[in-house]
Amino acid sequence: MSERTPNGLSIRAAELDAADDLRKLRERFLLPEGVVYLDGNSLGALSAGVPDRVADVVGREWGELLIRSWDESGWWTAPQRIGDRIAPLVGAAPGRIVVGDSTSVNLFKALVGAARLVAARGDAGRDELLVDATTFPTDGYIAASAARMTGLKVVPVEPAALPAALGPRTAVVLMNHVDYRSGRLHDLPGLTAAAHAAGALTVWDLCHSAGALPVGLDAHRVDLAVGCTYKYLNGGPGSPAYLYIAERHQAAFDSPLPGWNSHAEPFAMAPGYVPADGALRGRVGTPDILSMLALEAALDVWDGVPVEAVRAKSLALTDFFLECVEVYVPAGRVESVTPVAHAERGSQVALRAEGAAELMKELIARGVIGDFRHPDVLRFGFTPLYVGFADVERAARTLGDISGHVSG
Repeated sequence: MSERTPNGLSIRAAELDAADDLRKLRERFLLPEGVVYLDGNSLGALSAGVPDRVADVVGREWGELLIRSWDESGWWTAPQRIGDRIAPLVGAAPGRIVVGDSTSVNLFKALVGAARLVAARGDAGRDELLVDATTFPTDGYIAASAARMTGLKVVPVEPAALPAALGPRTAVVLMNHVDYRSGRLHDLPGLTAAAHAAGALTVWDLCHSAGALPVGLDAHRVDLAVGCTYKYLNGGPGSPAYLYIAERHQAAFDSPLPGWNSHAEPFAMAPGYVPADGALRGRVGTPDILSMLALEAALDVWDGVPVEAVRAKSLALTDFFLECVEVYVPAGRVESVTPVAHAERGSQVALRAEGAAELMKELIARGVIGDFRHPDVLRFGFTPLYVGFADVERAARTLGDISGHVSG
């Protein structure tokens, strides 16, 4: 029997699941029965340990211990403690990541902080902020505001054209590690090295890569990075983001949002601001304890899980999905805009299709949850911790079943 038939693909999916060393990790999540969830690149699934942890935080730590929990329950140290748990997932040493605020707020801190680091070197000729032209819109909005504050000029640049755009006027470069629409993985090591060779600093947005593939922040000498925690890290809706500050920049990092939580003596209530040492100067105000401790519990699912194994399964899942789509979906009905090459692919597949919005509505109605991106993209995110190969085969088969029945 040919493997490239519906029956053959179904058998292969079962064989791949049986051989999957990560398959038991699905037990660490609470997923609805009968649902194939391929939208973890927007909101990760609920980790099994989170409900009880949140109930304890609310009922005991807040309800009984009250304000004592800042000390007795470790609330005060949560931003750096949880940052140290995220660190190995993005290739960072302890003490370089602080958790809190949103991705947008952290991006603002990082961009202004990077511009101030460049200015402190006395390199007055650097007046350009190069921004990934394909970036998530909010990143562009924040970059424009940061540029107005620091006297820089925003220069949109396609990622492939970045090396040629770098020059003596480049101060800071903002790039996305993985493009949120297409799933294209950009060359973090190469582009960081090119920016440094030109005398610029880098800020990387890791929202669509952290928890899906190795990043190597320290190894590749990234200057600053930000990311959310509610996608592949499964921290929950609106869970706090994080800020990475390379150790070599921490002593000079000048945050545009100094708050009492990042003061060297936060309870002294001094009128003058003196920043704390290390990445803690990335803190601002009182942390969001409920969502932060839910995130901490969610990170338990990563215990004993090497991100390299997650990457290997991610590539296998996306390869298999593309193969199944080719077999199940009528020719010409969809077109993949996600790169085939592993070195250029994140952990999602984006398919362009006429009538994409209606196709996705029907997929969701049939228990296959992905998402739609205007104007014509079906986007499927593959979280290897809980997505299996049978899920992939079912999703492609369902898409093939309905794609000839939903008009463009």
